[in-house]
Amino acid sequence: MALNFPNKKVNFTKNINKANLGMDLETTINETNEYYLVNDIAVIHKKPTPVQIVKVDYPMRSKAVITEAYYKTPSTTDYNGIYKGKYIDFEAKESHNKTSFPLSNIHPHQIEHLDKIIKHGGIGFLIVYFTHTNEYFYAPFEVIKRFWDNKEIDRKSIPYKVFKEECIIIKESYIPRLHYLKVIDDLYFKN
Repeated sequence: MALNFPNKKVNFTKNINKANLGMDLETTINETNEYYLVNDIAVIHKKPTPVQIVKVDYPMRSKAVITEAYYKTPSTTDYNGIYKGKYIDFEAKESHNKTSFPLSNIHPHQIEHLDKIIKHGGIGFLIVYFTHTNEYFYAPFEVIKRFWDNKEIDRKSIPYKVFKEECIIIKESYIPRLHYLKVIDDLYFKN
């Protein structure tokens, strides 16, 4: 299957072991969000990516295979919802790099979107998972934006050290798996 995202074609006909790259983080967040929903704590959902199917092969009537599709429009961020009356919008990213988080993992339209969320009083952030250290970080948008705005003159990544010093570790637990709303409580709802 080929997916085209603005003028970039991705071919899925090759057998690539990295097909589920990022699915562990996504699964962890989805399970956490399900816990929040079932326990009436928050309503936060993964946003669907709008895709237009172009070509379908029908080897058998019951086994249709999508062979070509295009993203209709660039997606904004991965998750959004509401918690204690505040709108929440965030992106989830993994880094397989031991020393930094590549800024190329973030798209310009995602930065613009999160910028607008903050401007209008919402809570916008990234959850970044460093696979080599098995650490999850709540990365305030301001930290990400500072490096994004200087990427052309300074560097093309955010050092791991910045995550340790300026971001907040989200500890993985049993229930919920990744209690990121505890960080939101500490930052926005402590009296």
